[in-house]
Amino acid sequence: MEVVESVAACRAVLDRARSAGRVVGLVPTMGALHDGHTSLMNRARAECDVVAVSIFVNPLQFGDPEDIAHYPRTLERDLVVCAESGVDVVLVPSVQEMYPSWPDTPSTTVSVRGVSEAWEGASRPGHFDGVATVVAKLFTIAGACRAYFGLKDFQQLAVVRRMARELSLPVEVVGCPIVREADGLALSSRNVRLSPAERQAAIVLSRALAAGRAALAGGERSGAAVTRAMGAVVAAEPLVVLDYAVLVDADSLQEVGTVADHDHDSLRLLIAAQVGPVRLIDNSEAFVATGAARVVPGATEKVRQLERIG
Repeated sequence: MEVVESVAACRAVLDRARSAGRVVGLVPTMGALHDGHTSLMNRARAECDVVAVSIFVNPLQFGDPEDIAHYPRTLERDLVVCAESGVDVVLVPSVQEMYPSWPDTPSTTVSVRGVSEAWEGASRPGHFDGVATVVAKLFTIAGACRAYFGLKDFQQLAVVRRMARELSLPVEVVGCPIVREADGLALSSRNVRLSPAERQAAIVLSRALAAGRAALAGGERSGAAVTRAMGAVVAAEPLVVLDYAVLVDADSLQEVGTVADHDHDSLRLLIAAQVGPVRLIDNSEAFVATGAARVVPGATEKVRQLERIG
């Protein structure tokens, strides 16, 4: 496995691979890797000849200085995870390498209107501009490739897909299933910051999504009623403060008023909440009983064990 720190070096490695007729797979990450990330690497490994992973905590997508200051950084462990997953090249750039004008904000950024404006976009102003900017840079560095993203960050995936399509970038954006603990909690790099009590309380997000699906399966066709069903579940958990729980059109991310006006396959349930010091998000298909998820029993403990490597 080759670890590179410069944009030029990464681009050269992947250009050589393509010149040899090899298909490149890219997995963009911010590090603190867990089984959700390795599922993306495994998918890329199965479908591509060369797998590249980027590890970069992108300052442009953090509005809260405390959030980026506390974001977990476990590079030594992450490189072990990449090697064990058969990754060929890892890009580990500095902030100055990615943004030469730093600490001045780059004069060129990418903004994706529409799908970026509600939900996470409303709660975290500027977040998706930061995401779109860094992903656009990674796509231009990697060149023609397949890029793998988890469905857990559903709105992010929608933003990236829209950006790649509208800018005619030579990238196939691949969405991969959510990976969950056995109790339903979606894997996130932020989960390790939860106390034991907060970790237990965080299960309420997946329970709320299940309540939304149950309401729909039981014949409820009002989006507002589905939202209330999800919100009631979260309200019963005192350690969790709900930001939003909503039924949306999966393409536009606009809130759905009446289910009858939509194809069931086009609907998505989204939820976000504050659990102690950590903001967590989750989502699921509206009419699939178990959601698009892969369960990894004991995944949190596996992450903590890997952290001890460093």
